[in-house]
Amino acid sequence: QVQLVESGGGLVQPGGSLRLSCAASGSIFNINAMGWYRQAPGKERELVAAITRGGSTNYADSVKGRFTISRDNAKNTVYLQMNSLKPEDTAVYYCNAEIWSIRGYSSDNWGQGTQVTVSS
Repeated sequence: QVQLVESGGGLVQPGGSLRLSCAASGSIFNINAMGWYRQAPGKERELVAAITRGGSTNYADSVKGRFTISRDNAKNTVYLQMNSLKPEDTAVYYCNAEIWSIRGYSSDNWGQGTQVTVSS
């Protein structure tokens, strides 16, 4: 069974920074793309940033220049460094990974979510 465990959320003032981490564990053979999504109250879940195994990245326009996604393939971990945070970044952040495991391939692997609140 594959698990994704997130950490690093919290309350921060506007202009502040947070770093999210998400570690995958279980009977994993390989992880392709990893990404971060977020969902604010009353809104649909949206892609924030994604990274391929080779390190190519993709960002939502709203976070370009402020957020940086990275990964450590040896640790099966993806990170999201969030700088210059704004109140509109407030949401539950979820990590996602495309994983080959003993159960086969699945892109439907999600963490439990971590709350990020940007407020003064």
